[in-house]
Amino acid sequence: MSVEIWPPIAPEKLKIAVETTQKRELDWLIEELHETLTNLKHGLEDCYALLAPIDPGSTLVLSTPRNETIKGHVTRVGTRIVKGTIYLRMRTLPHQTLTISPDHPIHLWSLTSLNTLLTHSIDLLTLTLSYSYPSEPVVTTATRSPSISSEPAPVSSPDFLAAQLRLLSQSLSEASSILKGPPLTTADPSWTTRSVSPSHFSPPPIPPHSSSSSHSNKAPPLSFHLGIQDSCLVLWLRSLEPADAPVNFSTKLALAIGTTRRLEHDESERVFGFCCSELEEPSSSGHSHGGRTSTPASLQRHQSNPVATSGRREVEVYVREKVRVESADPSLLSLSSKLTSLGQMLAVARRNLAAVMGEEEQLED
Repeated sequence: MSVEIWPPIAPEKLKIAVETTQKRELDWLIEELHETLTNLKHGLEDCYALLAPIDPGSTLVLSTPRNETIKGHVTRVGTRIVKGTIYLRMRTLPHQTLTISPDHPIHLWSLTSLNTLLTHSIDLLTLTLSYSYPSEPVVTTATRSPSISSEPAPVSSPDFLAAQLRLLSQSLSEASSILKGPPLTTADPSWTTRSVSPSHFSPPPIPPHSSSSSHSNKAPPLSFHLGIQDSCLVLWLRSLEPADAPVNFSTKLALAIGTTRRLEHDESERVFGFCCSELEEPSSSGHSHGGRTSTPASLQRHQSNPVATSGRREVEVYVREKVRVESADPSLLSLSSKLTSLGQMLAVARRNLAAVMGEEEQLED
């Protein structure tokens, strides 16, 4: 089966006709992308609203299944845990109640990074719409109010749109990976530097009775670490013991003959360099809890390496006991679903644009 054009067209004219047809198809697709980009922007704004610091926030229950090792609740407002009460019945620590101080909320740095990515994505779409479709007003997150330029914005080329969509795809992929978190079968290694400071609790955690005064001030008796896995808030509690803490003769003998055994878990008998995070407040020029503002690169570096910026020394510790508990967060689950749907919509738009431009292989970037 063959396809012929009748009446016949000269090769030179056929080439011109093909180029004209491709240009019309590309112009039509770019016009259709206007609605797609607008829908993406509205969807991302809905995602941002799910992470916005709106009172009274989300109250999440933290309770270990089939026992009462951990029992309590916390309240998340935006990217912070503003209050909470947790009852601990761990075997290696005195029974106690941890109360989060309202004056020192706990910042969830993974959600702060997620907020920054959503802000960046919304700004990227806003600028893309304003430059590709001049009739669109310029709305930036810095002013959070529409401002129409006195001069019309130039219509962008397809290459510009493809580059912007590629950047947006990378941001959405990173946002989804933050909500996905590390695999459920592995612990988040950031607990050695991201554990919550005892100053966030009132009163601070009680050390074990066996700890001597000479070692109790070197490291907190408890590692309280919050993270995100599969769009759920996950709490890891670890009872810590300094690696150089003296062990009395009776304990050594009991361990040797088997009358006493250490609690077995995947981190037992391993030495970790531990340094909990200090009380850190985002700067006024960085993340804001009242509106969308981008986080400066200097603050992002500070968040990613708090130990290096504060100059504190690590303490070598053993993990005596480890407990994990998770709480499903409806807002984060909905946010994850919306990001997945928006990512699929964006992938279709990128494939269509690449097909018309003849650059399908670049979608692998």
